[in-house]
Amino acid sequence: MKKKLITLSLSLLMFAPTFAQAEPEFDIFTTSTLIENQTVASPYKGMLEMQTQHRFSLIKDIKDLFGIYGAANSRIALSYGITDRIMAGFGTSRYYKLQDFHWKYAILQQTTDNSMPISLSYFGNMVIDARSDDSFGPIDDYKFIHRFSYFNQFIVARKFNDKLSLQVAPSTIYFNTVPYYLIDDGAKVVGYNNFNIGLHVGGRYKTRHNHAIILEYDQLLTKQDGLSDDMKPKPNLTFGYEIGTPTHAFQLFATSFSSIINQYNFLYNQNDFTDGKFLFGFNIIARF
Repeated sequence: MKKKLITLSLSLLMFAPTFAQAEPEFDIFTTSTLIENQTVASPYKGMLEMQTQHRFSLIKDIKDLFGIYGAANSRIALSYGITDRIMAGFGTSRYYKLQDFHWKYAILQQTTDNSMPISLSYFGNMVIDARSDDSFGPIDDYKFIHRFSYFNQFIVARKFNDKLSLQVAPSTIYFNTVPYYLIDDGAKVVGYNNFNIGLHVGGRYKTRHNHAIILEYDQLLTKQDGLSDDMKPKPNLTFGYEIGTPTHAFQLFATSFSSIINQYNFLYNQNDFTDGKFLFGFNIIARF
């Protein structure tokens, strides 16, 4: 019996590599933010990630230095790796004085041997609009909960080779209160939907070590019936260039989104890229 146990133990040791857990795929995306949207990446346990995001005004002409002299939006955020799979953080934005609490959970991770062919992460946020009370309709009807909005997203990504990574992310957007408008001389009330569904597609192509071309497209799928064409949300196209190091990443791009916060971008964007309405922006991500 003892001889059999020894033989079994040696056999298990011999074949241990066969049963070893496959290694997660490295560098699917450099940082937790692609451009306007999240990626499947998160700060590792104990790591702090700081994001500085800036959007200039719409590109016009040399008089405003192609948007640099115009009104700008910015956001500063911190994200902390609670575990290697769980991240939580807080950010603040200039437009609408938005305060966002965000979190992410890595559900699945692509492996080097393709036993798991994709990575899957869940991202969510809760945002508080800190503008004055009269920004939310008649002051007599105001409630603090009117300030809240929510965004949820499942991000599916795959690294196809050493150069190309792609992701797709179905998203839900919910606002406790949305703008309504009187039309037909006040006979009809129309407005945005409180609950909406959107879709994000993005990619990254490495041109050389730590340099990459980055691209995003975002489309709100829920129709806003009753709104005129000039009020309906416009899709987003963003393209840019990324330079990364082990602790920092710098992204410079042109985008038709200006609000930075996802739910505001999806529902309220009025910059139509088909009409050439773009603005310059940059993201700086630092990891500690």
